[in-house]
Amino acid sequence: MASARSFIRAAARPSPLSVHRPGGPNVPLIARPVVQQRMPVRRLHRENSKGTQPADSPIKPDIGSSNPALSFPCLDAVESRSATFSARSSGPEPSYTSGEHETFHSSEPLLLDWGGILPEFDIAWEAWGTLNADRSNAILLHTGLSASSHAHSTVSNPKPGWWEKFIGPDLPLDTSKYFVICTNVIGGCYGSTGPSSKDPANGQRYATRFPILTMEDMVRAQFKLLDHLKIQRLYASVGSSMGGMQSLAAGVLAPDRVGRIASISGCARSHPYSIALRHTQRQVLMVDPNWARGFYYPDDTNTNRVPPHAGMKLAREIATVTYRSGPEWEQRFGRRRADPRRPPALCPDFLIETYLDHAGEKWCLEYDANSLLYISKAMDLFDLGAAHQSMTRERRGENMAHIVEKLAQHKRDADMDDATCSLTLPEIPYEEQPETDQQTLSQSQERPRTSSVPPEDLVKGMADLASTPALVMGVASDILFPAWQQREIADTLRRAGNRSVTHIELGEDKSLFGHDTFLLDLENVGGALKRFLA
Repeated sequence: MASARSFIRAAARPSPLSVHRPGGPNVPLIARPVVQQRMPVRRLHRENSKGTQPADSPIKPDIGSSNPALSFPCLDAVESRSATFSARSSGPEPSYTSGEHETFHSSEPLLLDWGGILPEFDIAWEAWGTLNADRSNAILLHTGLSASSHAHSTVSNPKPGWWEKFIGPDLPLDTSKYFVICTNVIGGCYGSTGPSSKDPANGQRYATRFPILTMEDMVRAQFKLLDHLKIQRLYASVGSSMGGMQSLAAGVLAPDRVGRIASISGCARSHPYSIALRHTQRQVLMVDPNWARGFYYPDDTNTNRVPPHAGMKLAREIATVTYRSGPEWEQRFGRRRADPRRPPALCPDFLIETYLDHAGEKWCLEYDANSLLYISKAMDLFDLGAAHQSMTRERRGENMAHIVEKLAQHKRDADMDDATCSLTLPEIPYEEQPETDQQTLSQSQERPRTSSVPPEDLVKGMADLASTPALVMGVASDILFPAWQQREIADTLRRAGNRSVTHIELGEDKSLFGHDTFLLDLENVGGALKRFLA
């Protein structure tokens, strides 16, 4: 150790002379003084397009350093995108749209579960197939968090939809038999009223003045569309992921309007793990300075605002981790690096990292950041338990008295909004309880993984579905909505008296695609759905 330290000290001391051979190895040696010796910079990774650090870079020159500073092309790309937005004079906000669609406009106000009001609203929708004479063959297809109404291509929008292979003649959603309707949920950004829409009270974007939503709010808005189409009863309510939550909510809200239910990779109530994952996505988005408390849309005073694309990118990367599975990624990526001949990088280096980086980069401007916040929070609030439903009905009754006054004012009253719409932090933050030990956990009533008996509160809350045929599907490789959550739905329905429950769980031998199985597995998911509807 001593000799090693001596060597380092000796190497660190500058020599008074340095041998310099100006013309090459065959030219006589010349003694030449050196002011300071510096090791050449190793080009470990590609620097920015000019090959130098930006003028305002916080990185100090590595003069005299033992090693050169790493370059960060992934951060350069983010900064470059921000600079591009800042240079636009017309404003950077993209036009969130999935193409041509139908629009239903409701001039009637919609009272929301947490006291907010939409004085009027739009629902973007598309349909495939033909509505029969007695309007009894309609299927309402509910979407996942970020999907538009464009589930299948249309004449006006030939781009393939997100369930393109599942909709059509003789396909799971057979358009030779059924009239299939898909909407963009309220709170979304693909044509339905959401945070990026303008408040009719003042003509300004809602932004984070938009009220808190629930799954039931979304379904009520969809029912307004069904009323407009004069569809009194659905042949089926079908959905996957968040759509699976909506399909159950539709049956509970109006059991007389829903003939059957298909809930794929969904749940009857959100559980802590999925809530935690969505929380982290919202946090990384909200700490992006460009989010600006939700007011990042260009307006008359500032047409050059930059959307929170960096936060959106990170949020999507976290989400993508939950959408796909470990087994699939093991086969697809393994531990392979993008270029094993190059030194490791702190930017995307492994194939799985480059995949996540691409997924985030591709999506960060395709979806409105505020819509992600509001809709993901609505997923967290979902609970079909009897106690939760009872509290919601009570709150709606109390808030109904405000609706006439609020609409007559035709403006938002800040005090009233605070009293009826806002969610606040608890007065006492969470503290770890010392008595929470293994014995306490073993006695907990909230252990659906190991118990096939669902809580009685949930059984009571779903009692209205006792006579509604139901298909419940789960996937063993799903980490976002684990298969035990679908077993909970099926067990709850059966304990509520439903004798027409079809429960299917796809093991890893059937599907390795995790939560996204419902988008990809036409044979197993599509086949089961087709048999159930028939």
